[in-house]
Amino acid sequence: MIDRRSTAPGAYLATCPKGLEALLSDELAAFGAEPTKTTVAGVYFQAELVTAYRACLWSRLANRVVRCLIQEDGVETPERLREASAGVDWQAHLAVGSTLAVDFHGRSDAIRHTRFGAQTVKDGVVERLQADGRARPRVDPQAPDLRLYANLHRGRLTLGIDLSGESLHRRGYRRGTGHAPLKENLAAALLIRAGWPAMAREGAPLVDPLCGAGTLLIEAAMMAADMAPNLQRERFGFHGWVDHDEVCWRELKREAEARASIGRKRCRNQLFGFDRSPPALAAAKSNAMRAGIPALIELTGGALGELERPGGLDEAPLGLIITNPPYGERLGELPELVELYAQLGERARVAFPGWRLALFTANPDLGHRTGLRAHKQYSLKNGPLDARLLLMDIPSGTDEEKGGEMSKVSRSEGAQMFANRLLKNRKRLNKWLKRSGESCYRLYDADMPEYALAIDVYGDRVHVQEYAPPRSVDPGQAQKRLHEALGVIPEVLGVEPSHVVIKQRQRQSGRAQYQRQDTSGERFEVREGRARLWVNLRDYLDTGLFLDHRPVRRLLAELAEGKRFLNLFCYTAAATVQAALGQDEGQGASDSVSVDLSNTYLDWARENFRLNRLDPSRHRVVRDDCFHWLETAGGEFDVIFLDPPTFSNSKKMTDTLDVQRDHGRLVRLTMERLAPGGTLVFSNNQRRFKLDADLVEAFVVEDISAKTFDPDFKRRPDLHHCFLIRHREGEGA
Repeated sequence: MIDRRSTAPGAYLATCPKGLEALLSDELAAFGAEPTKTTVAGVYFQAELVTAYRACLWSRLANRVVRCLIQEDGVETPERLREASAGVDWQAHLAVGSTLAVDFHGRSDAIRHTRFGAQTVKDGVVERLQADGRARPRVDPQAPDLRLYANLHRGRLTLGIDLSGESLHRRGYRRGTGHAPLKENLAAALLIRAGWPAMAREGAPLVDPLCGAGTLLIEAAMMAADMAPNLQRERFGFHGWVDHDEVCWRELKREAEARASIGRKRCRNQLFGFDRSPPALAAAKSNAMRAGIPALIELTGGALGELERPGGLDEAPLGLIITNPPYGERLGELPELVELYAQLGERARVAFPGWRLALFTANPDLGHRTGLRAHKQYSLKNGPLDARLLLMDIPSGTDEEKGGEMSKVSRSEGAQMFANRLLKNRKRLNKWLKRSGESCYRLYDADMPEYALAIDVYGDRVHVQEYAPPRSVDPGQAQKRLHEALGVIPEVLGVEPSHVVIKQRQRQSGRAQYQRQDTSGERFEVREGRARLWVNLRDYLDTGLFLDHRPVRRLLAELAEGKRFLNLFCYTAAATVQAALGQDEGQGASDSVSVDLSNTYLDWARENFRLNRLDPSRHRVVRDDCFHWLETAGGEFDVIFLDPPTFSNSKKMTDTLDVQRDHGRLVRLTMERLAPGGTLVFSNNQRRFKLDADLVEAFVVEDISAKTFDPDFKRRPDLHHCFLIRHREGEGA
């Protein structure tokens, strides 16, 4: 028997994630409520208590259901907030000895912190209870008997009893989360927008090819089996409320349990989840078990590229593929994701013709890589990220190519031209590569302005640098072209997408090019001439090997035979390795010193030395500011390599370095360390660099820049400048 309190109408507020308000309003109306106003992330409604309980138990979309006690305008100050809170008869809601917590949302000019707002509301509650002769209640923010909800927006205060307790999206089944889990009510919203409730009633199947912890599958199974999403919950916020109607609640719960029991038995929908991660699948299985629907879901390990139509679905003309793939929040993740989204589209067309694909992503440009057109899109938030649900109809076999497997994503005209340019460049370089034996080279450098990339090949890996587009270029178009390029590169060059690394190259100040981009620690060995060198494509903007300086390093190996060698601003000391090894066995530099300020790169240099079995007693590394070292160190060197950064404001330096401004002083200091008859190789990457005329008068200077570019860099003759500088006869250190 339902108590009369349960049928008395009251004012309520149901909160939800932003973007779900319209869906929540429809859901509440289906429960028998009367929605009165939709606000940001919430719906106000009138309902009987039994309907509010039903919303707590059955809402798949709400976060909280609040019994509104007061809604008052003109609340701007702490005094007014406390006064309004004290105006409620709290004895009618809070039992003697009960604990209390306040969740406060919003702000005003005088109330700027939620903690202060919550404290002020609590003070008003205490003031009223003590005025009524009640003891001061104890605050328990973690597990209170009664949780109050307060929202202050533009001076309007909504204060009420949180009937939910813990947020309703926490169904209780999910503990192992796998990767980047969706909140349960967001997953339910995606299913509703994708049309799953109607499809489920028709017995349609559902597939999540990247299921992770299984949230979409579990929410879909509970819908198909007519299971209340919060049936497993032991306690709600209303259990500590004086006005709680336990008889009404028990009747509602018994009804839900009966519906779930019947629904599980009658459910004929087949739901399949796939994932390549064993831990994610283990989490999904555990979550399904806790949700009470393990028999309704079949989970299988496997990569997306191997996805096939599950057995038994041959007769299903219509089904739903719904998935929440990775978004590529970091630029470096894009190469694999471009391929993943393309694979999703390809496998959908091949294995599931005539079905519907619902793709949820915070990178809708990647959605284009599926090769399927979205006929409907919904903007939603996934945590802090702006995301979209893309709904696509997968063409039937008669809609596309007949008589064979469906084609991959077709290339745009621009992407095909880009692919042709890569092939043309590689063909042009082939003879030189075979003759030289080089495995690390530049294949493409913004040859087509629309695809503003520098592409370097390192054996079976590819390093892609995107030049930041000018403001005149539409960011959306630039992003689309980048995705097109990343789709073309693995196919044309025959490399795995996981071996393509993408970074954005912007104008750098100081030693920003040396700042860490990632922490993968993923290094591998490459060969250049006789040298073996470590490179790292992921962790720094540069890789540890400046490819355009390859001819300069060959020159140093030739000049340094049997000589004393100095490398200033040595970076990873690739030039020192070449000088120490020389062109022939046993013909390298007699000894060397390599100077730099970076501990990271000096450690890298030592690793390069060990890789080439260079004697550390003969080949030393020194951590110091090069200006300071030149001013204080003694000794002479026969060959010196000076390759300063264009600009540096490193905190480790006592002053900034501008190569155009400071190179005169730097070269003169270096020449003081150069032995008579020795050679200074001075190089820099300042595109508009001009050598001081005073240096030409003081020393013998030869500009050899044009001779220091191999065929892969011939198109960029201003990429670096290189000079041989020697003492005039009869002069020297």
